[in-house]
Amino acid sequence: MKKRWLSIALTGMAVALAACGSSGGPSNGNDAASGSPSTSSPSSSASAGSDSGQKQVELRMMWWGDQARADLTNKAIELFEQKNPNIKITGEFAPFDGYFDKLNTQLASGTAPDIFFLGGNVLDYASKDVLLDLTPYVGKELNLDDMDPTMVQYGTVDGKLVHVSVGANARGIVVNKTMFEKAGVPVPQDGWTWDDFANVSKEISAKLGKGYYGTYNFTTDANDIYLKQNGKQLYDPANNKLGFEEADILPWFQFWDKLSKEGGVVPIEQQVSNPPTDTGKSLILTGKVAMTLLPSNQFGTFQGLTKDELTLVQVPRGPKGTGVVFESSQGISGYAKTKYPAEVAKFINFMINDPDAAKILGNNRGVPVTASSRSVLESTAAPADKIVYDYTSRVSEANKKEPFSITYNPPGSSEYLKLSDNTVQLIGFGKESVEKAVADFYAGTVKILNSNNAGQ
Repeated sequence: MKKRWLSIALTGMAVALAACGSSGGPSNGNDAASGSPSTSSPSSSASAGSDSGQKQVELRMMWWGDQARADLTNKAIELFEQKNPNIKITGEFAPFDGYFDKLNTQLASGTAPDIFFLGGNVLDYASKDVLLDLTPYVGKELNLDDMDPTMVQYGTVDGKLVHVSVGANARGIVVNKTMFEKAGVPVPQDGWTWDDFANVSKEISAKLGKGYYGTYNFTTDANDIYLKQNGKQLYDPANNKLGFEEADILPWFQFWDKLSKEGGVVPIEQQVSNPPTDTGKSLILTGKVAMTLLPSNQFGTFQGLTKDELTLVQVPRGPKGTGVVFESSQGISGYAKTKYPAEVAKFINFMINDPDAAKILGNNRGVPVTASSRSVLESTAAPADKIVYDYTSRVSEANKKEPFSITYNPPGSSEYLKLSDNTVQLIGFGKESVEKAVADFYAGTVKILNSNNAGQ
């Protein structure tokens, strides 16, 4: 999963009821680049099928991402409409930070899209009975024969297929090689440790001088990685409880506090104003920060936005290994109340199996989950894509020796995410000691899990 802990918020924008038989309302998305309201309506080609005798179907689909992802997705929708002229799909998208707020509001009001994207928070939605059971359509409208069994397992909850991954992913350290070369520091290699990471970060900051930093702070994004490296986990889905205690996570926050005070980490105020994964603001792209944690599916976009040379290195090792797995980055679910479940399944099948769709979508949402689609891309892979394929292959091989279980986000993951980010900021801005902040963080995490469990 980015896999970052994909959030589910509890507030959002209300939308109107859909026209033309769709399960939801007209598009009212947010432009990922400008943040202004936008509607993504790729074409009206569905009308071309009016003479075919087939019933005309109108669906809505919603996803998160920037304008580049929207453009690719809209092209894929156009292609699907050309191949299925009786089906029209209206797309809408929002920046990640507001996506789940909006989706939750629509689900609560019964106006959700027929098709929407989820990530590591699948269990949260499955528990609310808002996801379409796709099981009856497998082997008919939906073909999973060529899909990695682990990915199928990921989307199966309580014996029902409620989610189909469209991209596989592995988190890693994106390294700005150009900055390392300017600093005269060797580029890190797989197998390094967190002590190595800290030393390299401080060395980059010191050698490049004021305004340059070794790394972003990715405490929140790597919480589960750190815990797994030490034999714990953020969430234990089998027992529906946290998989760690306060003492297990305290050293991780202390590590980042110490490294920040020693000058190896970008100052917290710059981190807040220039988020590491925001392609319009990331200091990785401007040559000011040399490293951060990044989902492999974002690597190509980052490389395309900078003249600096980037690469991917495995996360520094802990006692149990890297804690990183080759996992689902995100995928598609259908709305349980959709009027057109078979057409939803047909579109999902198109997204994972159609070779022309694979050429359009590329690796934007992760490495394709079907072998046939991967073969299509590998034959014409760009240099940045080859780095991604090589990196994910290394992660896959490492997991054969040091396996880790599939990761799901805990119930209430958006609340958890906000709590963790707030804890990092309280420490970074000197508002609370690490010990006090982490104690509150752990107590808050327990409260969030209990609250969400009580609501199920």
